[in-house]
Amino acid sequence: MLEFRNRTAVAGVGYTAFTRDSGVSTLTLACRAIMAALADAGLGPDDVDGLATHRVGDSAAPSLVGPALGVHDPTWYLDQFGGGSVSHAVVAQAALAVAAGMADTVVCYRAINARSEFRMGGTGRGLPVSPEVQFQAPYGYFAPPQQYAMYARAHMLKYGTKAEHFGQIAVTQRASAAKNPRALMRTPVTLDDYLASRWIAEPFRLLDCCLETDGACALVITTAERARALRSPPVLISAAAWGGGASHLSGGAPDPTTTAAARLAPRLYAQAGLGPSDIDVAQLYDCFTYSVLVQLEDYGFCRKGEGGPYVASGATAPDGALPVNTHGGFLSEGYVHGINHIAEAVSQLRGEAADRQVPGAEVALSTAQPGYILPATSALILTKA
Repeated sequence: MLEFRNRTAVAGVGYTAFTRDSGVSTLTLACRAIMAALADAGLGPDDVDGLATHRVGDSAAPSLVGPALGVHDPTWYLDQFGGGSVSHAVVAQAALAVAAGMADTVVCYRAINARSEFRMGGTGRGLPVSPEVQFQAPYGYFAPPQQYAMYARAHMLKYGTKAEHFGQIAVTQRASAAKNPRALMRTPVTLDDYLASRWIAEPFRLLDCCLETDGACALVITTAERARALRSPPVLISAAAWGGGASHLSGGAPDPTTTAAARLAPRLYAQAGLGPSDIDVAQLYDCFTYSVLVQLEDYGFCRKGEGGPYVASGATAPDGALPVNTHGGFLSEGYVHGINHIAEAVSQLRGEAADRQVPGAEVALSTAQPGYILPATSALILTKA
């Protein structure tokens, strides 16, 4: 079996601005983010021999991005169907390709006009994401907030989780976003502001939900050895795992308060040779506040059912035991479908996060959508080189 741990690294990170109306195509967004990531690594398009992305909704396919950048003969590419669940699997597969010698330098990216064009979960789409949608449609049960709300309510009923627990996540992440010049939402909010925000799908209020965003983000993946010779400090990919299980829509999962992340986490930690207590900072997929809470449990930071009190204790604040979503997350920075979590983890481990820097951060966990709606999830553990 190929030894994977610390063989590859993130050598460059690039962003576009996060906006509500980019005014350009997803192809343009992708190219801008990729060029920024390459510049961060001290590389150019001629150095790229692999491209990888994932897609639900609008997308910029590698077959279009490659020629636009001047990458005409990639030795490896990936155009992965799937939403936020597979966002980290894309980077994992790129790292595997590099470790196996299939490519030397792969750029992973996600470009999305999810506010001005194809709104995630919105109406007017062509083919549905899943054939299961036909069984939800007669009940008006379409959008992700409706689906996640059911799981959040189940957690509340089973464990006594309170709206204030969800609200604390929103408040804490907004405080981090206030220190992030990229963030769409930087005005601090209080728990009273949270409770006063309008209902979206009970128990979710407006501030429970991630931001519809136009933007792109990109990462350069290469060997650890090569990365050490490039412009920016490398961040090692110490573990990568992806998988799934029963669909929570039709697969008969016995407990809706436990996600596929609970099955993935032991494999991820074993691959890195680490455990929850070794994680210095976590970027947990926050399409909704509840997804943060349930992942705190399923990745082993607290016991099942204790996510609410754990958050209320201040543990996930920037000065807490486990700083979470230090950029503001999808709730406040912007929703680029997973990859901006990985980029923030890299910034933290490089020590480049400025006012939101977690002192002494050396190990980071970054996660994908934890397996609700579609039965897939993925995650990475990154370490300071």
